[in-house]
Amino acid sequence: MRKPIIAGNWKMNKTPAEAKELVLALAETVKDADCDVVVCVPATNFAAVKEAAEGSNIKLGAQNVHFAASGAYTGELSADMLKACGVEYVVIGHSERRQYFGETDKTVNLRTKAAVAAGLVPIICVGEMKDEREAGYTDILVEYQTLMALHGLTEDEIKNVVIAYEPVWAIGTGLTATDEQANETIGVIRKAIERKYGKEVADTVRIQYGGSMNPKNVKGLMAQPEIDGGLIGGASLKAPDFTAVVMYNK
Repeated sequence: MRKPIIAGNWKMNKTPAEAKELVLALAETVKDADCDVVVCVPATNFAAVKEAAEGSNIKLGAQNVHFAASGAYTGELSADMLKACGVEYVVIGHSERRQYFGETDKTVNLRTKAAVAAGLVPIICVGEMKDEREAGYTDILVEYQTLMALHGLTEDEIKNVVIAYEPVWAIGTGLTATDEQANETIGVIRKAIERKYGKEVADTVRIQYGGSMNPKNVKGLMAQPEIDGGLIGGASLKAPDFTAVVMYNK
């Protein structure tokens, strides 16, 4: 059985004081969660979140990692830097990174390998645009993005990776894939992993849905057999909403 994982992606939100307040609230409300709980926060909030989450079941995540160990990469953070700050998870290849900052499938792969080598758990984002879905290319795209991201990793390393299927047309739009659509596409991703790395690996990898998952739709999505959690955007910024998602089965 794969343990569900619910991760909040705060994006570019919250000051350190606001971050501390939110995590202190969550530490009380999600303490009995049956899933892994992660908050992926801006780097300016690492220290505040680490302190506020001390002794709780909330894990600290980052929103990006560079593929080099060090060097002339202004504004970037290496995997070892993240580790030194107490980071355990890192989002890689989010559609906003691809759209606004030139992220490619190749750099996603390089960042993934750097994260894994440092002992971080990557949350690798894959997903299609609306016109790509309408043209019938969803399966081909998510298969390619997934396998390219995992290229060069060992089977044991892949077992510790998290994949987040995020249809780009559903991020921050209020639109959501139906429960069945999300489950079907995540099943496609799992089958692609199975063909390449075997059933044992595929059955171990946790695959989240991330596309406007919220308190209203979480139960239906999480009832699907292929969906192992969620990568939560807007709903992760308010304690009551994120709590409702994390505690979906209570």
